[in-house]
Amino acid sequence: MKYEDAGVNISKADFFIEKIKPLAQATLTDFVLEGIGPFASLVELKGYKNPVLVSGTDGVGTKLKIAFMMNKHDTVGIDLVAMCVNDVITTGAKPLFFLDYFACGKLDENIGVDVIKGIAQGCTMAKCALVGGETAEMPSFYPEGEYDLAGFCVGVAEKEELLNPETVSVGDAVIGLASSGLHSNGYSLVRKIFFEQHHFSVNDQLPELGKTLGEELLTPTLIYVRALELLQGLPIKAAAHITGGGLLENVPRVLPEGTAVKLHGDAWFVPPIFKLIQQLGNVDLVEMYRTFNMGIGMVLIVPEERANDCVNKINSSGDFNAQIIGEVVAGERQVILP
Repeated sequence: MKYEDAGVNISKADFFIEKIKPLAQATLTDFVLEGIGPFASLVELKGYKNPVLVSGTDGVGTKLKIAFMMNKHDTVGIDLVAMCVNDVITTGAKPLFFLDYFACGKLDENIGVDVIKGIAQGCTMAKCALVGGETAEMPSFYPEGEYDLAGFCVGVAEKEELLNPETVSVGDAVIGLASSGLHSNGYSLVRKIFFEQHHFSVNDQLPELGKTLGEELLTPTLIYVRALELLQGLPIKAAAHITGGGLLENVPRVLPEGTAVKLHGDAWFVPPIFKLIQQLGNVDLVEMYRTFNMGIGMVLIVPEERANDCVNKINSSGDFNAQIIGEVVAGERQVILP
């Protein structure tokens, strides 16, 4: 017997790797000494006096189920990069390089290439190099036509330039950067409400959304690397990526003892998708804030007197929407809802 008789086609995998090499090579930076090809990639740290490496890993979760339902695979790679690099930049680091893990039951090279296209696009947006990855073909482990993704990002920062949440104090302003929608969290609940309870299709046009349900649910996660670059030189004390756990559980992770964040009522736009989920699923408001980003993908904490400067700087780019959504108050590391 041959390995192929068991469902693993090495020649096909080799051909797939050759097809995606140009996608990765287009993302390489001056830091990369050796990219895709050898057993490991080599990256040189240039121009840093006291460098600190910052790492992050994540996946896309059951948002992949929406990609399977729509047979559209060229955006989930953006989500994969975003979920990793947005974590890394909360420290003040810049993303340096990225690797992916793509696992499937049977390799469909057209789907695989679309996935890697999205990853390469995300890396370009994040200004980091796609230096390698792993493609695993595992027959009978995944259903036909399905796959899983994981991502790994390493960033770098000068030690003295790392953000220090311990400097957060009462009176500081809380800035919210708008999300593009659900990003990549809460999809198990989303799928249960829309597809199991209410029997919607991804092709259903919902007037509240102005697009099909599938298009809304597959909207890529925003990558905030550029937004934080715009604030170089401004006094950012802390940053929180609003992922699983929502605002209620992610913001307290960057608060020192004795402080809390009080959110202002009606301070930001909550996209219609969140209101639909709450109404159709009869979801409690606190549960909504614990599960979803509610329209805020990244939170920054800055001195109150520089808050408007930060907001104006971010908004001047035209790529992001930022606004003051709350303030730091005395309390016990929690978020106080409006």
